Amino acid sequence: MTQPIKKLIKSALEDRVFPGGVLLASKRGEMIVQETFGKTGFDNKIVVNLDTIYDLASLTKPLAMTLAVMHLMAASSLRLDQTLGDLLPACSGTEKAGIAVEHLLAHCSGLPDYRPYWKELTGNTALERGADLKARLVHEPLEYPISSRTVYSDLGFMFLRWVVEQVSGMQMSLLVEKEIYGPLGIKDLFFPDAGGLTTDRFAPTEMCAWRKRLVQGVVHDENAYAVGGVDGHAGLFGTASAVHGLLWKILCAYRDTAYVGVLPQDLVQRFLNYDKGGERALGFDRPTQPGSSSGRYFSQNSVGHLGFTGTSFWMDLEQAVIVVLLTNRVHPTRENEKIKIFRPAIHDALMESIVNVKDLQRY
Repeated sequence: MTQPIKKLIKSALEDRVFPGGVLLASKRGEMIVQETFGKTGFDNKIVVNLDTIYDLASLTKPLAMTLAVMHLMAASSLRLDQTLGDLLPACSGTEKAGIAVEHLLAHCSGLPDYRPYWKELTGNTALERGADLKARLVHEPLEYPISSRTVYSDLGFMFLRWVVEQVSGMQMSLLVEKEIYGPLGIKDLFFPDAGGLTTDRFAPTEMCAWRKRLVQGVVHDENAYAVGGVDGHAGLFGTASAVHGLLWKILCAYRDTAYVGVLPQDLVQRFLNYDKGGERALGFDRPTQPGSSSGRYFSQNSVGHLGFTGTSFWMDLEQAVIVVLLTNRVHPTRENEKIKIFRPAIHDALMESIVNVKDLQRY
């Protein structure tokens, strides 16, 4: 690890950007940086290591929900042009009927970005609250005409979970773990049950006023928590090594036709190369310059995603570079947003150390 990277991490810990984290970076499958730093909490003595498990937050979208859609498409059970009116009887005859799976994945469905449904959901069980959530999704007014704008939306991925479970007849979490992670040999990526798991391997997130406790081993996102801990936009947990391992499989499928049957190359390329003039691939983000969290050196042929809890990954499809950064920056409060400055700085330092940046376009 270079001195600039060490200096950035040391400064971030001193500035309480986060209590600790894990940073992995590889090029063409060779691990270049594998660094753990800090502790899992500001007030504990538990040192972060490669086995530390983080709440991946919105990394659930590309690494679980999107792959579930891809899996059903590979089995000819689902198409991008199928609409909610076709797939969900509750949406038939509503303004949601014309929203296609493609619109949901590309965040151009007309749905708003976020709603605090958790404050109003009724029901004594997660199943009952889940039914209430579906009813609220159906009645949520669209904010703009379908496909006319791009607005990042948790609600769109809530609908995708509903679609996947309707089509497959399986819980989304089980489908992902059994049909995707299992065959690919990916361990330490999973959805904890609603009761949570109490072990020091889990990095704690926020001191939650609503739940009146420190959140640890159970999803931080309130909407996902209210319906049992799992939804299409949040709920996935894992280690940095597991995230990197899955991304490497995706990259191999994209470049080398590997893993056909679980990650068919034609579908992986279709999703990651998706370009309708927007800033997103299907289920993944792209660098938006200037000011991308990926820094200045990731090519436009890159995909990635951020997680609210302090997690992220970026993958340059041309340079075959993968960077995974997992932290719990919301500990003990989500008001800490210093990671916005740290992310591009650390990505620049990494890229300057592992690729010839003179050959890359500077933004």
